[in-house]
Amino acid sequence: MKKILVDLNVILDFLNKRNDHFEAAEIVDLCIEKKIKGYICAHEITTLAYFLIKEEKDNNKLKFIINRILDIFSTISITETILREALDSRIKDYEDAVIESSCLKNEIDYIVSRNLKDFKNSRIKAISPKEYMIDRKSYNSRKAINQGRHRKSHKN
Repeated sequence: MKKILVDLNVILDFLNKRNDHFEAAEIVDLCIEKKIKGYICAHEITTLAYFLIKEEKDNNKLKFIINRILDIFSTISITETILREALDSRIKDYEDAVIESSCLKNEIDYIVSRNLKDFKNSRIKAISPKEYMIDRKSYNSRKAINQGRHRKSHKN
């Protein structure tokens, strides 16, 4: 099963129904259905809370949303080791470097983000939500075709 880190901008797209909402919703659905393993960095939860309380001003809604996010995504703890390794990253922005380092430590396959330029020097492949869904659908189609061929060869 693929392991992806879902960048905060994708979660905000989903919650606020903005920009790439459709692809963000598809990714969240795949995580809910356990078809992919979705991760989020722990420090992104506090940033999410900041944005939500700024927009909503409703503590109960904030608690509900954060609980749902924690139910859907596995949380990557940020350790001192990750923080130190991020200092040596080729990524200029320290927060993004922390995300990259946490992905390396947790063997994440992709960083799914709308801000691909932030991760252009990442050692983990960064991909947009739209690209991820296209790649996933293409992979599933190839897999289904190969399984069909495999079944036919066993019938002969």
